[in-house]
Amino acid sequence: MGTNIQAALGARIRKLRKEKNWSQEDLAAACGMHWTYIGQVERGERNLTLQSIQTISKALGITIVELFGGVG
Repeated sequence: MGTNIQAALGARIRKLRKEKNWSQEDLAAACGMHWTYIGQVERGERNLTLQSIQTISKALGITIVELFGGVG
């Protein structure tokens, strides 16, 4: 079950990033994270902390609720 939600959230983050025409490097820089970490998140390989979710949503210019709006 955990992997499915991780993959769905990762896909949502990738979709939102691409809508902004950002590379993984661009999103990583906006978040203060490494680009390889963003890649792992988008592939559903990382279990995000609440802090990371908040950081990514802020970088994308959306709320956490909006981030999860397309998940599940």
